[in-house]
Parts: sequence; structure tokens; C-alpha cells
Amino acid sequence: MVLNKKVITNLQESRFDLILSDPIGPCGEPTTLSELMRKAEMWLIRTYWDFEFPRPLLPHFEFVGGLPCKPAKPLPKEMEEFAQSSGENGIVVFTLGSMVRNMTEERANVIASALAQIPQKVIWRFDGKKPDILGPNTRMYKWIPQNDLLGHPKTKAFITHGGTNGIYEAIYCGIPMVGIPLFADQPDNIVHVKTKGAAVRLDFNTMSSTDLLNALKTVVNDPSYKENAMKLSRIHHDQPVKPLDGAVFWIEFVMLHKGAKHLRPTSHDLTWFQYHSLDVFGFLLACVATAIFVITKCCLFCCRKFAKTAKKEKKE
Repeated sequence: MVLNKKVITNLQESRFDLILSDPIGPCGEPTTLSELMRKAEMWLIRTYWDFEFPRPLLPHFEFVGGLPCKPAKPLPKEMEEFAQSSGENGIVVFTLGSMVRNMTEERANVIASALAQIPQKVIWRFDGKKPDILGPNTRMYKWIPQNDLLGHPKTKAFITHGGTNGIYEAIYCGIPMVGIPLFADQPDNIVHVKTKGAAVRLDFNTMSSTDLLNALKTVVNDPSYKENAMKLSRIHHDQPVKPLDGAVFWIEFVMLHKGAKHLRPTSHDLTWFQYHSLDVFGFLLACVATAIFVITKCCLFCCRKFAKTAKKEKKE
């Protein structure tokens, strides 16, 4: 059983974790998102231990981080010439992702001012109005071959919004980062690589030109950032199988065996009150309450008996 090229391409370009489950309910009705997650036979997580923090996981979780990563291809002629003109200083790659197509002129000028002060050449993916103070060392493009640029020997740093694909391409190539997270999982992603010593984090709305300049100088000139980025890269490359091969294997595994119920914990079939043992606590609480009630009634009954006996003896 072999996956076709379209499925493999979608895996490489995916921006989400893959869940293998049945999208149709038992009566033919569409499955809700919570039901889909609960019924999942296998989870393919698009990260790996080079990025993640150690924690216990269930057996139907498999890491396939770095699906879009691949060896760098030659750059377009113009970009290659620009990169080679940087000399020993190298280049800095800057992109805030495909979802951010524009920014305010004030923010663009803050960034351009900082980039103009570094000795490196800068390739900036930006589709907005050209900043007024753009330095001669900076070139702007509506699209850049990000993976190929990060794998270029002249690349010294990567300024990123913290998307998982971009972070893994940087890890794959051993490039230190300046993280400017914007939304969704990006702040958490930057925390991961910052904690591992391969990135500096900035706030997009409050950073100044000096902040960005100092952050760039830190990741470029402090050798520990490059060393930590290369360490993450070595961990990423030292896997028994490539991430894409692993993803394809587990998908075919689930298809071949018509599921992976032997890996899936039965806790997913429990209701919320069963999962938290509220039914057990309720039963035990009822038992305790019943015991207390019976003991209390017995004590009261005995007290009344003794009181009546004592009163009768006193009268006699």
C-alpha cells in the first residue's frame, strides 16, 4: 500500500499536526472536532525532540518534525550575486511569513533603520510600501526561497515570526534566530528555541530599532547561539528514519491494519466525569454518607434507649 505523490506533498507543506481517524460517525453523520480528536487512531506531531521539552506521551503519538526540510538548492542568479557580495559578513534572512503581507509605516521604518546599521546584507520578504530609510545593504522581495536561503553558507541569522515550518528549516540548517512572534503558536515556538539557547525574542509592537539591532548583534556575534543552533541541527539529523518516511510508514500502518486500536488508550472512550473518576468519587461519597447516616441513627437510638431507661429507674 503506497501513498501517492499528492498526499506526500500535502504532508510536506502541512502547517498542522495530522490526525488519522474516521471523519464519519457511526450513523453517517459528520464527526465533530472533539469526537475526531477523541477517536484518533494515530497522531503525527510535526515537531521533534530537538524542539520539544521532555514529557511523557501516549504510544499513538509519533513525531515527524521537519517534514518540509530538504537540502538547499542554488539561489536565483540575482540573489546569489547579492549574497556573495556580502563577503565575510554574510547575510541575514528576514520574513514574517506569508500571512503578514503588510505592516504600518512606523514599524517598517523601525525595522529598516535597524537593518541598515548591521554589516551583513539583508534579504527581506516584504510586500508593503518600501520604508523611507531602507539601507543599501537591504533588498526586499515579495517572495523568497526561504529553505534555500537558510541553507546558504553565507547566512548568519534568521529573523522569523516563529512559524513551525520556518523554525524547523532554520534548525535543519543550524541557523540562530531572532524571533518576533505575532499570534497563534508562534510565541510558544519562540520560547522553545530561546530556552534552548538558539534564539532571542522581541515584541513586534514595542521593539525599537536599538532592540532589533542588539538582538541581531547578539545572535551573529555570540558564538553560543550558533553552537546551540548546530547542536539542535545535529539532533534533528540524527534520526533513525527521515520525518517524511516515518509519517508515510505510520499512515500506511494505520491503513494496513484498519486502525491502531492496540496503541490507542481506552481513556479516550470515557466521558468527562468517568475520566476524572467523578462517578467513583460519587459512589464513595454516597457510601460514606450512608455509613455516617446509619451510625448517627444508631447512636441516637441508643441514646434515647439509655435516656428512657435512666429516667424509668430514677422514677422507681
